[in-house]
Amino acid sequence: MQQEQRRLAAILAADVAGYSRLMAADESGTLSRLRKLRAEVFEPKVTEFQGRIVGSAGDSLLIEFASAVKAVQCAVEIQQGLRDQNTSLPEDRRMAFRMGVNLGDVIAEVDTVHGDCVNIASRLEKLSEPGDVCIGHSIYDQVKSKLAYAYEDLGEQRFHNIPEPVRAYRVSFDRPKSASVAAAQVIKFCTASDGTNLAYATVGSGPPIVMAASWLTHLEYDWQSPANEHYLSFLSRDHTLVRYDPRGSGLSDWDVADISFEAFVNDMATVIAAVGIESFPVFAMSQAVSVAIAYSARQPERVSKLILWGGYARGRRKRGSAREIAESEALITLIEKGWGSDNPAFRQMLTSVFLPGATTKEVSSFNELQKVSANATNAARLRRVFDDFDVTGLLDQISVPTLVLHSRNDAAVPLQEARILASRIRGARFVALESNNHFLLENEPAWPTSLGEVKAFLAS
Repeated sequence: MQQEQRRLAAILAADVAGYSRLMAADESGTLSRLRKLRAEVFEPKVTEFQGRIVGSAGDSLLIEFASAVKAVQCAVEIQQGLRDQNTSLPEDRRMAFRMGVNLGDVIAEVDTVHGDCVNIASRLEKLSEPGDVCIGHSIYDQVKSKLAYAYEDLGEQRFHNIPEPVRAYRVSFDRPKSASVAAAQVIKFCTASDGTNLAYATVGSGPPIVMAASWLTHLEYDWQSPANEHYLSFLSRDHTLVRYDPRGSGLSDWDVADISFEAFVNDMATVIAAVGIESFPVFAMSQAVSVAIAYSARQPERVSKLILWGGYARGRRKRGSAREIAESEALITLIEKGWGSDNPAFRQMLTSVFLPGATTKEVSSFNELQKVSANATNAARLRRVFDDFDVTGLLDQISVPTLVLHSRNDAAVPLQEARILASRIRGARFVALESNNHFLLENEPAWPTSLGEVKAFLAS
């Protein structure tokens, strides 16, 4: 007699809400849409998150994962993909799924799994509202500190044929909530060689990825900012994201004597040493690109890959153009006079440089980020130093795989600067993104394109 095969698994159960009604109204159309959603949404995501479909009957699916984190990520991204698919359909033809995820011991056969874990996942799915994901406490314990979602406690639930009550949670994933992220993110401090206190944070799970510090950051507020939050969510999905606030801003010391290029490079090294990681890819945006290049040139054995987004090797004052120098002075004057101001004229001028495609809500959030990230004096000091960056002499020393991404119509940093990076760094891949924004916004068509490029680059 064959011995039972048991293992720990995360089980995702899903079915279509109102399936009988949809079938009664249009049987062939409903079946066609169901097949389409399985092929275009479910199956690619299950493969991406290393799952296995172990049951498929009618409108239901049963999916097994070795990782609780990947099971919840997969469920969330499937629901988001389903919403996108439904947007173009009339209300009465939309197909919404309910989902439940549970973790536990299962009895495994070749093509299916059994056990209370599976039964509880199915009960959680019935508890879920259309378009939602419900998880059991066993899953919640694994993901609460690793995934930046909010979790609504639904209390203890008694399910048919399950002897013990199960505490259930609804996953809120429209946008990661700051309170949830504050609980998931670990913020610590280290001290630079000159005594400056540097704030750094880790969040997510998996191999490390380091985000070099850029101008407009605040370790806590970034998760509420439309300029930053979606980057952080993406980077921490499959990695332990390490990032830090630069000296003079965010949660790092503001009252500092030395704000210089050398200080920035040394601060990056200080944070990395404090975290204690040996080899990692580096993600850098805007002026942080120059810092990442210098660090990589000095520590080539540590940096495995470089992702350079919207950056440059030469600051505005080093590009040899009288127009660029005049623009540098004008921007610094603008910062000194109106940084963090509620004056709509100032907001519009600065936003037109960095986020010309922003909505009113995004402009307001960007203005708040200015207020919390730095005061006017430090913002201007930082900007002056950034505009004098010049690492062109280091580009031919970079030997790690490099991806260069840049918005085609970026008003803050000309596309030509990205071409210089890509042409001088040996073997670099260059991707021009169809956008006017310096910081790509989440609702832009170029955003999923850029994610695909970064995913493929990191996986290569």
